[in-house]
Amino acid sequence: MLFFAVQDALSKHLVSHHSVFLITAIRYWFMAALAVFLASRQPGGLRHTIRSSRLSLQLLRGVLLAAEICLIVTSFVLLGLIETHAIFAVAPLLVVAFSGPLLGEKVGWQRWLAIAAGFVGVLVILRPGFGVFSPYGLIAVAACLVFAAYVLLTRLVSRDDSSATSFFWTSIVGMVVLTPIGLWNWHPLSGQEVVVLTLLCIVAGTAHYLFISAYAVAEASIVQPFSYLQLVFVTILAVVFFGEQLQLHTAIGALAVVSSGLFVISRKPTRKPR
Repeated sequence: MLFFAVQDALSKHLVSHHSVFLITAIRYWFMAALAVFLASRQPGGLRHTIRSSRLSLQLLRGVLLAAEICLIVTSFVLLGLIETHAIFAVAPLLVVAFSGPLLGEKVGWQRWLAIAAGFVGVLVILRPGFGVFSPYGLIAVAACLVFAAYVLLTRLVSRDDSSATSFFWTSIVGMVVLTPIGLWNWHPLSGQEVVVLTLLCIVAGTAHYLFISAYAVAEASIVQPFSYLQLVFVTILAVVFFGEQLQLHTAIGALAVVSSGLFVISRKPTRKPR
């Protein structure tokens, strides 16, 4: 989570001076190279890893994640790291809310109450109708919705495809989609920006590797609550390096969202009887 927070801080710095499509496309070049390398090291090699039983869903996943990254990085610049992540913390609640009708998981009334409390927390952060509402907050909300759809599709494809297959197609599709747009928005980077961009690619790759490794050695119910630490790390980085301030309404709303999320995570989902 610390590496993910650093990744977001570096992304905000670069996108403040360059197109989000250019920076994200270059990130995907690195991710695609890493995906090909990891796939080639899987049992059966690259040819076996790229085989997917749900290729259409894998392609859609790749497009959704690329769109989500562009949305949330744009929100980092326009809204700020702290408020964006405070709103984005509701994404796991959206996943749970939609998992019932789409995945056949029984949510239960207690989890529905927690989800509702989380959405109230987002309204506290956005403060619509108080004269201080920022329309940029809707970008973060859109990123939440897109990311929730991506996670739900990831759960679906995981029933038939391995994590290596999913990572491969996620990276390749994102690269293919964003490269033409990124090159269209191409402009030179300074030597210092190249160093920062290289660091961003390394940090992002490390973050994903550590994240995958954590799920490989521990249950999801143990690992998932740690995702909320990213909000803590991002807040520290935003205050120290970008001069952002943690507003009282943001803190209260984030507390509601995180508390709701932790409660939902603590309640194990069950399948609806067929």
